[in-house]
Amino acid sequence: MNPLPTSAFDLPERLSGKADPALIADDDRHFAEIAATLEQAIAELSDQLDAALRAPGGAGQAAMDRDIEVHRLGGRLRTLRRYGLDLCLGRIVAADGQPPVYVGRLGLTDGDGRRLLVDWRSPAAEPFFAATHADPMGLLSRRRYRWTRSRITDYWDEVFTAEGLAGHAALDDQSAFIASLGGNRSARMRDVLGTIQADQDAVIRAGSRGALVVDGGPGTGKTVVALHRSAYLLYSDPRLGHRRGGVLFVGPHQPYLAYVADVLPSLGEEGVRTCTVRDLVPEGAAAAPEADPEVARLKSSVDMVKAIEKAVRFYEEPPTEGLAVTTHWSDLWLSAQDWADAFDAPDPGTPHNEAREQIWDELVAILMDKLDRDEKEVPLELFRRLLRQDRELVETLHRAWPLLDATDLVGDLWSVPAYLRMCAPHLTPEEVRTLQRKHAPQAWTISDLPLLDAARQRLGDREATVRRNRHRASVAAERARMADVIGDLLQADDDGEGAVTMLRGRDLQDTLVDEAALPGAEAEPLAGPFAHIVVDEAQELTDAEWQMLLLRCPSRSFTVVGDRAQARHGFTESWQERLERVGLDRVTMASLSINYRTPEEVMAEAEPAIRAALPDANVPTSVRSSGIPVRHGSVAELEAVLDAWLAGHPEGIACVIGDPGFRERPRVRSLTPELAKGLEFDLVVLVDPEAFGEGVAGAVDRYVAMTRATQRLVILSSRGA
Repeated sequence: MNPLPTSAFDLPERLSGKADPALIADDDRHFAEIAATLEQAIAELSDQLDAALRAPGGAGQAAMDRDIEVHRLGGRLRTLRRYGLDLCLGRIVAADGQPPVYVGRLGLTDGDGRRLLVDWRSPAAEPFFAATHADPMGLLSRRRYRWTRSRITDYWDEVFTAEGLAGHAALDDQSAFIASLGGNRSARMRDVLGTIQADQDAVIRAGSRGALVVDGGPGTGKTVVALHRSAYLLYSDPRLGHRRGGVLFVGPHQPYLAYVADVLPSLGEEGVRTCTVRDLVPEGAAAAPEADPEVARLKSSVDMVKAIEKAVRFYEEPPTEGLAVTTHWSDLWLSAQDWADAFDAPDPGTPHNEAREQIWDELVAILMDKLDRDEKEVPLELFRRLLRQDRELVETLHRAWPLLDATDLVGDLWSVPAYLRMCAPHLTPEEVRTLQRKHAPQAWTISDLPLLDAARQRLGDREATVRRNRHRASVAAERARMADVIGDLLQADDDGEGAVTMLRGRDLQDTLVDEAALPGAEAEPLAGPFAHIVVDEAQELTDAEWQMLLLRCPSRSFTVVGDRAQARHGFTESWQERLERVGLDRVTMASLSINYRTPEEVMAEAEPAIRAALPDANVPTSVRSSGIPVRHGSVAELEAVLDAWLAGHPEGIACVIGDPGFRERPRVRSLTPELAKGLEFDLVVLVDPEAFGEGVAGAVDRYVAMTRATQRLVILSSRGA
């Protein structure tokens, strides 16, 4: 952090009126206190982090607690170093005469316990975002800062009462928010925390129980709300903390995740996991789009996902004939009922592959109970080990309850018609034939991912048994080693008295073995469960893809963000109907209807494009005009349009949408309409939008592509202007 100069303000000459000491002196004094406290806080956090890193790692829960503390300290330290004074978003002055409250990305308290910054997520900061002239929430005034390289280069005051003027407010005809809308875009989403609007803040701070749907058209700030809500919920709701599962943020595609990558860290929150639906399944990275729309439709249903349960159950039938088992002590009979009892032994919800070991444990117990009374003293581990050598017993179990792989299971559905008919009786014979692909059953498509995910969740890990046996062996070896150590200690205890004799107790000996520190399986980072899931562009999810998310959030606590008018495959029902059908029963609606991003000129072109296919589309109202009309021209003008824009705009970013042959250059992206969703650019050039397709999908692609523009839109056609 740079030392604080004479003033935190570095206002340009044209804003000299705002540099009046009567307007900024109080702020400068406060920023000097913040700078001193930050310097001390950074030093203290650095010492604490060094101490935590030097501390013994420990094992089990102790190791986890240490890692969490290191993550917490490191995250806060990175935020303080990254922003310095820029942590401060603005201030509010209350009508009750209390000192101004300064709002920051994080809370900050000086050595005397005086609050210098309140965290933007705290209740005390809510009026900074939510106060309006209709409801001032007890405020006289509000000030927002624009920071450039750790100096304030502009600020904006809003007053809510006549007393708010009083010579302490610099009023102009442009608010901080409107000024920010005209700024240049970049490859990453801009920092907009300081300009969150009241309608957006109300959604950000809504409760986390059930599913909250945030419905809004292009430019209404849905993505802003989704990201800030993720950080807010982790701060405000202890039920969602990292120890309880944390928050998962699901975006539509990788360019989107790259675009928003800086937002959550800038909010002081590094604990939210982000991914796309593809990332939830290992096969997702290479999965291709489903070429046949009918196949995609059939695989998108909840019924198809439910077929996985029947597909697994097919491999969980107990033997119907008894089996003679020969042991060193006597011959034992394992009846068909014994098999059935053993197959019923796994705990509910145990994955198939992991359940086989529980069945084996039950078989061992059943057979041991059949030993004669004078044979009951046989050591259990010895009995278990000898039964493992009975090839017929082991092979019978393995045939009746085989270890399965998710890819094999789903691949069999697409290559064995009788198996698919049995597992999915809702399919017609023609639909079964449509789904068959005998020559490449494991050539995975995006539509296969929910089925692969359901199969992987239901089956569990094939290697779980191997790891469990390895873990048992490690525990046994550790106990043996501990027994040797204890034996040596007891021999050294001359009189056989004292505390060391307590080590003879087996219970105490067992507590000395930390099983959590022994070899085990590493958890899949995206397997869940998560305490809350935020889904952006949720209108594109199929019913089957929703099952992937529901599996990872047993609490059914969701934030669902989307726009029905941007659904490429149509969305004729209500959000309530869609979500209740997929399994969410507590649904609350919130609507964003103001278009903050897209100029009126662009929306005038985009609105007819979507209404032609969806007359009832929720088209938001723009709050600003760029003064730049939409330009139409010929495809031959593409390079000239870009050259002229780049020459006249040293900052900002453009995007060409609809020309797969266009090669990207600095500050000019090339995307499909689908991959442009959720992004924004200063200049958007559409190439042959009439070729995007027919029907709803084509209309949505044109609408989405047009509304990515924040300044100007150029539409080029092969047929000319």
